[in-house]
Amino acid sequence: MNHKNSPTVPRPEPDWALLRAFLEVANCGSLSRAAQALGSSQPTLSRRIAQLEAHVGSALFERTTRGVRLTDAGAALRAPAERMRELAQEFAMVAAGREQTLAGTVRLTASEMVSAYLLPPVLHTLRDAHPEIQIELVASNAIENLLERDADIALRMVRPTQTALVARRLADQPLGLYAHRDLVRDFGKPSAANMLRLPWVGFDRSDQMLRGFQAAGFPVRKELFGLRCDNHLVAWQAVLAGLGIGVATQRVAALFPQVVRVLPQVAIAPLPMWITAHRELRGTPRLKLVFDTLVQALA
Repeated sequence: MNHKNSPTVPRPEPDWALLRAFLEVANCGSLSRAAQALGSSQPTLSRRIAQLEAHVGSALFERTTRGVRLTDAGAALRAPAERMRELAQEFAMVAAGREQTLAGTVRLTASEMVSAYLLPPVLHTLRDAHPEIQIELVASNAIENLLERDADIALRMVRPTQTALVARRLADQPLGLYAHRDLVRDFGKPSAANMLRLPWVGFDRSDQMLRGFQAAGFPVRKELFGLRCDNHLVAWQAVLAGLGIGVATQRVAALFPQVVRVLPQVAIAPLPMWITAHRELRGTPRLKLVFDTLVQALA
């Protein structure tokens, strides 16, 4: 029987959940890390990879001492799978942008300090006026990916670079150095002459404060900071407890009468603040309402 002219029967399209599992394992290089990122279990993820391998008829990963890596077949399928994810994200964005009701959830992300001290009164007013809108607040200094819907709206100290995002610059946040009143009473008024002998609260792995001191003409070493913590909330609580001098935005420090501003001659560049959202989502009434409310409150 001659099969030369027989039409090729296309394979059925794979389940998107299988492709998503494949991409996550490929990006993480580990089944355990991929399972954690997907909020799944490792056995479930292994079954999905096995299903996809059975579908394409080839092994997609090979095990290594450090995890897994793509086979030639897996590497060939990665690019088309990435394009499918981009199209799925675009579909989700367009669909979300066409929602015309206020009721629903808005996922908002901001830094730890902004989330803890600046947003609660704004969100309180918003909830009073629109209780049908639910807020999911992600307090994180990491840059959430708005394109992948990790958040709907982001407040950040850097301008986004993705063209698919709409961004608006809000008011800069002036910074200052602050100390508990009791610390000033016990050690005396901080000055350029004695500042290096006073207790300080700084960051651990981040060199942000070191660079700030250097820019202000005061090159210091990390040993100046007797307490170091990269969690900004914890570092600020240490300042409030009188453990040392620390940095905060003037807007946050104004909420705490027990601290006073010190060393105003140490010039610190203000933090810019940007609010961003995906362009498609600006057409959704509840997202537009939250976006505009934040702009008005933080401008």
